[in-house]
Amino acid sequence: MSALFSPLTLRSIQLKNRLVVSPMCEYSSEDGFSTDWHLVHLGSRAVGGAGLIITEATAVSPEGRISPNDLGIWKDEHIDGLKRITQFIKQQGAVAGIQLAHAGRKASTQRPWEGGKGISPTDEQGWQTVAPSAIPFSDESPEPLALTDEGLEKVRADFVSATERSVSAGFQVIELHAAHGYLLHQFLSPLSNQRTDQYGGSFENRIRFLLEIIERVQTVWPSDLPIFVRISATDWTPEESIKLSAVLKEKGVDVIDTSTGGNVAHAQIPVGPGYQVSFAERIKQETGIKTAAVGLITTAEQADKILTDGQADLILLAREFLRDPYFPLHAAHTLGDAVTWPIQYERAKPR
Repeated sequence: MSALFSPLTLRSIQLKNRLVVSPMCEYSSEDGFSTDWHLVHLGSRAVGGAGLIITEATAVSPEGRISPNDLGIWKDEHIDGLKRITQFIKQQGAVAGIQLAHAGRKASTQRPWEGGKGISPTDEQGWQTVAPSAIPFSDESPEPLALTDEGLEKVRADFVSATERSVSAGFQVIELHAAHGYLLHQFLSPLSNQRTDQYGGSFENRIRFLLEIIERVQTVWPSDLPIFVRISATDWTPEESIKLSAVLKEKGVDVIDTSTGGNVAHAQIPVGPGYQVSFAERIKQETGIKTAAVGLITTAEQADKILTDGQADLILLAREFLRDPYFPLHAAHTLGDAVTWPIQYERAKPR
C-alpha cells in the first residue's frame, strides 16, 4: 500500500487515506444555509474516495462572513442542512470536517465573480467589519472597527456556539481558520495587529486571542475528536509560525494545516507545484506536530512522495478536486492500490 492510501488515526477517528478535500468557498448560500449545491459538492468528493472532507469557511456569525453568500453556523436552524451532508459523507466511509471562520476586516465583500469588492456598511448587502485594529485590508476596503473587550468576548462566544452546533450537525473534525488574512490571522500578524493592549505587540500577545478561542472551544468539543488549525506560514515569519505550532501542539491541537498569504492585498507570492510544502515540512520536523500540505499538488505521485519523504502527514487538494471529484479512485489505480469503489460504480473500476 502506498503512503497516500495508508490510514491515519487522529484521536478516536481513523481516516481511510491521507487525501483531504481542502476548504473551498462556494459563495452559494442564503442567510448561511447549506443547499443542495453543498450536498452534491461535498458528497461527490466523498463518493470519489477522499478520507476527510472539510467544508468551506463556515461563518460563526453573520458579520464573520466573507460575502453575503457564505455558509454559516451561527444559528440552530443551520444544523439540519449540515447534518444531512455529514450523514451522507459518513455513509461513504469518509469523515466530515468543518472549518470555523470569521473574516474580520475581509468581510462584507462581493462574491469573486461579482467583482469581489468591499461592500459599504451603508449598502443594503453590507455590514460593519471588525478587526484587531482599524486598518483596512486595502485602499478599496471599508475601515473596520477595532474590537473592544465586549467585541472580543462576542467572537469567543460565537466560536463556542458554532462548535456546539458542529457537534450537533455530526462533524468529527473542526478546523479553526487562522490563515489567509481572516480575523484570527489578523491578530497573529503585526501587519494587521497594531494594538497596544495584551493582544498586540509581542509574539505572546498576538497569539493570545487564538489560544483563548482554542481553550474555549475545547470545553465543548469532544476530547476524543481532533482539532486542526489552518495558518498562513509566511505573512509574518516562518520562525514565528514554528513557535506558534509548538504552542498549539502543547495546547492539544492535532494538525497544522499549512498554507500561506492572504493578509496583504498586493503581496506577490511565487507560485509553483507544491510551493507551500516546505513550510509544512519545517513545522513538522521542528515541532513534531502533524501537518497537512496544500498548494498546487496535482498528481498521485507528487502527493505520495510528499508523504514518503516525511514532509507532511496529510494532503489537501483544492483545485484538483474541483477538476476531478474522483481523484482518490484514479490515484489509487495509478499507484497500484486496491481500494473499494462505490458499489454503484464498481463496473467502471479499472481492472
